[in-house]
Amino acid sequence: MQRRAQRADRSDQRDPRVMRRGRRALLGAAALPVVLLATACSSDSDSGSDDDAKKASASATASPTPTVEPAAYATLPEACDVLSSKTLEDLVPEARKAGKEGSSDELESRASCSWDSLDNNGVKGSQFRWLNVSLLRFDSDVTRGPGDELAQEYYEGQVDDARAVTGARSTKSSSVAGIGDEATAVRYDLKKKEGTFKQQTVVARVENVVVTVDYNGAGLAGDKTPDADALLKDAQKAAKEAVAAVMEANESGGGTGKVPSSSPSASASKASGGSGANPSGTKSPVDAGSSSKSSTRKH
Repeated sequence: MQRRAQRADRSDQRDPRVMRRGRRALLGAAALPVVLLATACSSDSDSGSDDDAKKASASATASPTPTVEPAAYATLPEACDVLSSKTLEDLVPEARKAGKEGSSDELESRASCSWDSLDNNGVKGSQFRWLNVSLLRFDSDVTRGPGDELAQEYYEGQVDDARAVTGARSTKSSSVAGIGDEATAVRYDLKKKEGTFKQQTVVARVENVVVTVDYNGAGLAGDKTPDADALLKDAQKAAKEAVAAVMEANESGGGTGKVPSSSPSASASKASGGSGANPSGTKSPVDAGSSSKSSTRKH
């Protein structure tokens, strides 16, 4: 009995400690929701701050739509109408009334026309002339640059090509004043079985358009070789008229403002191919990238 009483006493002595631990556990459990609530609020606050920072960063880094100055000229004249009747009569006197238009599926950007003339004097020989006018227009493009700069690049390539024709002899080139913004004349001889052809090429640029005039002549069947200086003078006259026709065709046009980045470029790469009969074998710089489609433009 005495031992049971002692154990009961000891058990009673432990009760206060147990009770204190229980109270502390209850107090801790009651505080837990407060801590969790504070943590949740802090997390929501941080998330909102991050979203605001991202929005501010995106707004600050957003760049405006790229723009480029519009090209000066938006169209081309009829290639077969750029030369006057008088000029055609002087340069290709026996040519058909209408020239042969080169094929192109983008006549607003690239076009060409050629004429050939054979003045047959029978046993006394013949005088042959061949004339080609090529027009190439470049649009401004945000990825490639302004139209006039693209045209200048192409202009320089045309001049280089004229200077590097295979089989050319006595090649000479010189700048020409008074034709567009810039012009270069290249002349050389080509020896063929029919005779010696005197080739004259005049390349001119006016704003975003490049005009190339190819003109050659030969005395066939024993006739005398034409004077190269006279041919060059005629070629320069034709180039000047063609440039004036380009400017006249755009007198009522001309854009203002900026061209958006979605604006397509109608620019072309290198000219190739030819049109019309040309026994000299000289490549005429016909519209670049032209397709095999026949032109449907009416005169």
